Amino acid sequence: MDDVFSNFDLVLKAFALTIELLVVSALTSLVLGTLLAAFRVGPISVLAKAGTLYVNLVRNTPLLMIFIFVFIAMPELELNIENFFVKGCLALTVYTSAFVCEAIRSGINSVSLGQAEASRAVGFTFVQSMRHVILPQALRAVVPPLASVLIALAKNTSVAAAFGLLEATARMRYFTNNNADARPEIFITFAIGYIIIVEVLSAGAIGLERRWKVAR
Repeated sequence: MDDVFSNFDLVLKAFALTIELLVVSALTSLVLGTLLAAFRVGPISVLAKAGTLYVNLVRNTPLLMIFIFVFIAMPELELNIENFFVKGCLALTVYTSAFVCEAIRSGINSVSLGQAEASRAVGFTFVQSMRHVILPQALRAVVPPLASVLIALAKNTSVAAAFGLLEATARMRYFTNNNADARPEIFITFAIGYIIIVEVLSAGAIGLERRWKVAR
């Protein structure tokens, strides 16, 4: 454990990278997932089928396979991205957005059909109706499932350790390889870091849910 504490700056840098992966992937997943949800409930059949195909394909594909595709298969297809951080975020976004889509789609389906009909009656287009009427109500209903998706994303960032990104899990492996006699303590130290991240996400979701309930 002395090696860990004497190099605690490396631990902090590793968790900083984990948080960066989480934040960037979460934001891009929310955008892409919302767009996919709109496709799936929208009036354009081609987009609805494309959204459904994407979600069904990605949800049934292991995250590790998506990482392998982004890091190994894409360069073979001359779609190479040099930056490993961008590659990691891309893989996480492709995977997580499918689950975000389903969470948001469940929220959209919970909104009364009369809301959509009323918005059309006053002349809103589908996009305007989604933006101003449906999505604001849907997002309030899906805070808990979205929080679960983001918590899963926080833990899924550990897969990036196998692809050259020195995030928390990769740094933990470095310390355990060099300090075999202190492996349990090292595991516990890094596990506490992940627990803190998850608890912050949970607390944020609970606070947001309570705030929106008061607003209603």
